[in-house]
Amino acid sequence: MDKIRIILDGMIATMNHVKPPRMTALRELREAENGSPLSILIGTILSARTRDESTSAVVRELFSKYKTADSLAKAKLSDVEKIIKRTGFYHVKAKRIIEVASIINSKYSGKVPKTIEELISLPGVGRKTANCVLVYAFDEPAIPVDTHVHRIANRLGLVKTKIPEETEIELMKKIPREYWIRINDTFVMYGQNICKPISPMCSVCQIKKKCNYYKTR
Repeated sequence: MDKIRIILDGMIATMNHVKPPRMTALRELREAENGSPLSILIGTILSARTRDESTSAVVRELFSKYKTADSLAKAKLSDVEKIIKRTGFYHVKAKRIIEVASIINSKYSGKVPKTIEELISLPGVGRKTANCVLVYAFDEPAIPVDTHVHRIANRLGLVKTKIPEETEIELMKKIPREYWIRINDTFVMYGQNICKPISPMCSVCQIKKKCNYYKTR
């Protein structure tokens, strides 16, 4: 069994032993009845600096009213702001998601594009958001790197990087492609529940023997 599989399985085993974690917001959106690529893209934009619970609830409410890129593109800014207010920075986010919906509607016939190049050309969509769409909307191998993935990859010693963008590049080199889709969801849940930024729960971690951070504490 290779190292990455042992790490991923160990994370899941640890979480199930301590307390089965709630799904990440993006996995929740993916498995929802209306888990369209558009809802996942908009959900990822809205998730910045927001708790997962808020993101999931807001996206459900938003897409119960605006079901297509066309309807969201034509939405009144004040109406969208009211719905997404819980996510924080809602003035900026409301303008952004209406703008993104307008481009998808006009340039891509209402369909979210499937390549990283096209996705990052959308306003406010960086590599992490684009990779999230590839993984959660299209089941395409990619490694979205947020603060949890960046922190845990460095703690484990998989990478020695300063910023998430560097982490993505290094993980793509070192992790077999067959595991890319699992990385974000598992690492994010582990970062939220076990390997926290402050006071990580090393005592219950089943992969601590493979962790540089634990060895050097």
